[in-house]
Amino acid sequence: MSDIQELGLEYWTWRASQQPRTHDDIPRIERPENWIPKWAPSDVEKYKSKIIEFDKRVNQISAGDSDSPKFGVSDWVDYNLIKSAIARANFELNILKPWSEQPRFYIDQTIGVIFDFLTIPNIDSLQIKKVIKVLEATPTILKDGISNLTANAVSEYAEIAIGDLAKISEQILEMSLALSKVAAADLRTDLATSAEKAISAFIEYRAWLQNKISTMKPLRAIGSENYNWFLHNVSLYPYTSEEILQIGQVEWDRAVAFERIVKNKYRNVEPGPIPKTSAEQVVNESNAENLVRKFYEGESILTQPKTLRRYLNAPMPDYLEPLRWLGVSDDLTGPSRLDNDGYSYVPTPTPSMPYFYAANARDTRAGIVHEGAHYQQLAISWGHERKLRRHYYDSGVNEGIAFYNEELMLSAGLFDDAPITQIVMWNFMKLRALRVIVDVNLATGLMDIETATKFLEQKVPMDYATAREEAITFSSSPGQAISYQIGKTQILNLFSEAVDADKNVFDMKAFHDYLWLNGNVPISLLKFELLADNSDLKRINR
Repeated sequence: MSDIQELGLEYWTWRASQQPRTHDDIPRIERPENWIPKWAPSDVEKYKSKIIEFDKRVNQISAGDSDSPKFGVSDWVDYNLIKSAIARANFELNILKPWSEQPRFYIDQTIGVIFDFLTIPNIDSLQIKKVIKVLEATPTILKDGISNLTANAVSEYAEIAIGDLAKISEQILEMSLALSKVAAADLRTDLATSAEKAISAFIEYRAWLQNKISTMKPLRAIGSENYNWFLHNVSLYPYTSEEILQIGQVEWDRAVAFERIVKNKYRNVEPGPIPKTSAEQVVNESNAENLVRKFYEGESILTQPKTLRRYLNAPMPDYLEPLRWLGVSDDLTGPSRLDNDGYSYVPTPTPSMPYFYAANARDTRAGIVHEGAHYQQLAISWGHERKLRRHYYDSGVNEGIAFYNEELMLSAGLFDDAPITQIVMWNFMKLRALRVIVDVNLATGLMDIETATKFLEQKVPMDYATAREEAITFSSSPGQAISYQIGKTQILNLFSEAVDADKNVFDMKAFHDYLWLNGNVPISLLKFELLADNSDLKRINR
């Protein structure tokens, strides 16, 4: 088994320098020293060659199948884990191809990278130097982006990127001025100069998109064949796209019904007040986080290791505020920072806050049971004794655990004192089920952007412009939006099978401890390891 351990560690070392930055907070990884995104056409070709090499090497290892693995079950799981992770990079480079079709991709590889750097608390000179380095590299990265996009850019994706960059000059200027207040004197000039270079490059990039958008190709679905390849080879889901669509519809119906029932039950209860300041919300969340952790232990749901730090709120920093459209404003720490607390940055509370911000402000436990679950699951997984299981690569388990945790805590009684939050939990379920329906239909071509927009507009409901942006965003990352619901569905099946296998001595806390520790491993593999049940794996390969 040393071959797969060696190959796996080599793969993750390569991936740390190659993996593209996204809007998602879960895939954030620790990068090599002096790392800069590289996406010149020559870099893309090198990445493609490297993934062919990795794929060839992993397939040369004789592992056997789940009926007759050639080595121990846990080692066989690690083998299939790294094989699946390699498939993820192949999917990105050769099927999804955001580097050649999605102009927003290069926004993520520039100012998006800076956003990620700035989510780490207690900004120091080292972080500011990293910001300056990326600002300096921005003109080159955007120029390389234009080279890659010239032949294949998609007009709908360009439309989103043009909108994203409407205020980029003011946003970068505001960020750099706020950073200059905490920067050492010798860095301020470099910060201002590099910011101006980046602003000019973004203005040119946006102008190029505006000039070329009319000649760009229209959005096309990746199609059922590619989508099912992703489901079976990357996420290791034991379902076809048709079955996933059915799961989404059933869960949508269930969530709609129970949300309405709970709303009726509490029809005379008014929503609680929103905190007057972010400082008040920070205190509320800190107190609530302590209570949630005690609830886990008191109800024998999930062990809270003494080494596990806290998941807290903090006011949105001035330098992060203008960039918060670039992703989730939090810091979930990392393998080298396990002694740090995780943080979610919150804006000044107002009645007009976006949906999730408002829900979390009224009852901070609403965020703790999802984003806080991410922090705990990742922090625990980063300490796994099996090194190949320390790495995230696909949302199916991570988002599945966090979404499952919401209903777990609702059912266990955490929100018995909060009628409105109970409604919110059911509303969250409704939204996640809706994402499944839209994701599958867009990816397989059963919906086009306009149909998906109208569907979201009517079902959520939301305004047309927001619904259109959501639809285009879903189409740009097929498979991500389903991960909440499908991961949760698999976990419920695993729970049920575990209870059935050991009715008299089933230990719920031990089950959850295993799940959180192995939260980067597809559930179909965990089912094989935990229960010696390979039925899901056989369905994948049928």
